[in-house]
Amino acid sequence: MDAFHIWPLAVPMQVALMLAGVLVAQSVAAAFKLKSAGAIDPAPILFNMAVAGVIAGRLVFVLRHRDLYLAAPWSIVDLRDGGLDALSGLATAFVVGAELAKRARQARRPLAIAALAGCLVFFGGGALNRALAPAHAPLPDIAVRRLDGAAVPLRALIGRPLVVNLWASWCPPCRREMPALRAAQLAHPEVTFVFLNQGESAATVEHYLGADAPTMANVLLDPAKQASARTATSAYPTTLFYDAGGTLRERHMGELSTATLADRIERLRGGEPRSPVAPALSN
Repeated sequence: MDAFHIWPLAVPMQVALMLAGVLVAQSVAAAFKLKSAGAIDPAPILFNMAVAGVIAGRLVFVLRHRDLYLAAPWSIVDLRDGGLDALSGLATAFVVGAELAKRARQARRPLAIAALAGCLVFFGGGALNRALAPAHAPLPDIAVRRLDGAAVPLRALIGRPLVVNLWASWCPPCRREMPALRAAQLAHPEVTFVFLNQGESAATVEHYLGADAPTMANVLLDPAKQASARTATSAYPTTLFYDAGGTLRERHMGELSTATLADRIERLRGGEPRSPVAPALSN
């Protein structure tokens, strides 16, 4: 499950679990405050831990991809791309919590219980979500179409790392991430990028490409949304990362920035040697 749906919004599951974890931790803290008639209140420390963790996790991720972020400095504070180093953030949060708890002896036990409750929701929810997802799902065995109407078996693309972007022209974040995806397509000729439009006609897609993305390559059509159904995709954009054998390794629901996309491609390639240039499939 990629997203938690609150009509009409689709919140990425990772973000939803993070918010749920913070809410549970703060609720436990509030219960301790109520029980002690206000004498014990770990909530301010929890808040500082959460802020410090997010800042540290973001800074580590930004430093790892500093060249890309320096090219667009405003994107450093745009957390919508999901670029966080979770381990660094978690470690920083607990270091900050331990330091602040030194000056609040009575709050130590409630703080530890509240923090652990939040972590249980976040990590336990994530583990359950992964357990319920199909393990190492293969690339769907479906036929899609080029803009000229010719059929293309999707599994014919197996043979090199593959990035499949499920998108629609009416979707604002889909349009916003297109330049980053196109730049990655040019920078990584050893990776096949496919932009698989969901549910729109060739005329609609061609009109959009002509006006906003005339240089996009490998744009394919899936008018019946078979790929969405077969990959359990419920919101766009969703980007699927397959290894050279056609096995799903990672997925990302929501807008990708240049840095988050580069991070995913690094993990996808995993140091394997650069393979021959990916062929153009359409346009």
